[in-house]
Amino acid sequence: MTHPFEIEQETTLPASPEQVWEATTTEPGVDSWFMGRNEVEPREGGVVAMGTGGHREESVITGYEPGKRFAIRTPTSDDGRFMAFAYLIKGRDGGSTVLRAVQSGLLGDDWQGECDALRRGRPFHLHTLREYLTHFPGRTGAPVFAVAPSDGRSAREVLAALTHGLSLPDPVALGARARAEPMDLPPPDGEVVWSDDERIEVRTADGIYTFLNFAGTALMFPHLFGPDTEGAEAACQHWLTGLLG
Repeated sequence: MTHPFEIEQETTLPASPEQVWEATTTEPGVDSWFMGRNEVEPREGGVVAMGTGGHREESVITGYEPGKRFAIRTPTSDDGRFMAFAYLIKGRDGGSTVLRAVQSGLLGDDWQGECDALRRGRPFHLHTLREYLTHFPGRTGAPVFAVAPSDGRSAREVLAALTHGLSLPDPVALGARARAEPMDLPPPDGEVVWSDDERIEVRTADGIYTFLNFAGTALMFPHLFGPDTEGAEAACQHWLTGLLG
């Protein structure tokens, strides 16, 4: 049985409507703060695709009003489930922008758990968008994705391994300094800007690094703004695998 849901969140961003539109509806913009590598066919009826770790998800653009509204919808599955998402953009005095994000659709039998996970994840992603627009405006980030199984560790043990690998105290506090080494690229050396029981996010001079404990699996998806990102994905995968090895 399917269950309808809707999640809405509003935030004020330190950027113009044009900057917010660029960040949320274009391939370079979305790549700079959201998960995976993204493709956008910029028109109503066009296709949006996100690829992470060999997995590809597609949606169709159902609303395309540059600078104002962008909406997408996934295909309907055999059991009737689907997801719809919309960004509503409105400029404010002083050069800031109000962004309203609305996610809705039909979920399956475990709809409450799925809805709770979406409610936890959406504020984090909008926070990362804010970090990007505040600290890396006008720059394009290279998205990286690495994943390592827990080998039987509990979710708490995976988070503890990530915390230790980043040289952070437990519990992790906002503003704490994080550093990870060895790594075959400039090591993450920066400030914790998000911390909860699933995620740690670190902002450095040249990147936004997200470390995620998901159902006992460790994921790492940095957005790198430095001049040399070649080999970064292999380096991150090697570090993450070694951390849980």
